[in-house]
Amino acid sequence: MTETRGDHIVRAFDTDLQELAHTIVRMGGLAEAALETAVEALARRNSTLASGVVQSDRDIDLLEQQISERAIQTLALRQPMAGDLREVIAALRISGELERIGDYAANIAKRAMALNQLPPMRPAHSIPRMAKLVQSNIKRVLDAYVSRDAALARHVWESDEEIDETYTSLFRETLTYMMEDPRNITPCTHLLFIAKNVERMGDHATNIAELVFFLVKGERLEGGRPKGDTSSYAVVEPAEKGESDGGDGGGSDSGRPGAGGGA
Repeated sequence: MTETRGDHIVRAFDTDLQELAHTIVRMGGLAEAALETAVEALARRNSTLASGVVQSDRDIDLLEQQISERAIQTLALRQPMAGDLREVIAALRISGELERIGDYAANIAKRAMALNQLPPMRPAHSIPRMAKLVQSNIKRVLDAYVSRDAALARHVWESDEEIDETYTSLFRETLTYMMEDPRNITPCTHLLFIAKNVERMGDHATNIAELVFFLVKGERLEGGRPKGDTSSYAVVEPAEKGESDGGDGGGSDSGRPGAGGGA
């Protein structure tokens, strides 16, 4: 049976979409791994691991550029409509979200290298827990993209609230340490930036969930996005005299660098 020109065009277009999808998955895997390694570098105080994350960000950027070029070429040559158009636009936008996740992972790695030059801080123990929640959402939203699972995408979208609540709790804890001892200000400032980077990664995973839902259903998720980040309104009152030092005038080392174990 002779292949018609129309058949050839359809096959070529299917190939374009498959390559876009495969590159998205590959890019997502790199972004997920970058987050995991950056947090591991923070927890283990390993600057070599952190440096590797910074270097790997270039690979993520390169894949984002490849997706952008392929998507634009596909739009120009194939002129897709309806669901096919959503496929191309979703790939283009998801790659942008993943590129930002990679950037945040690199930022965490850079902050980890700075922290490695300072004594350990207790609040750092909360960051790996929050990062695991974000990493799980990245993995699940990529699974939702591959399987075109709108229900899973919605679940990721809804679960971002837990990440926000964890960030708010860590924000308050870190401010308390900064107020207790001025020597904590520098390391805690780095930890606050790291925590915010992790929280923003969660937001980008949520953005991808919205894109996947729209890709599958052709409609936007209804209702306001669940948010649990109240750090913008957080007020931490300074402890009363004698409350933070145990009342004996001897002072407490609970807020000093290195107290209570390392990251």
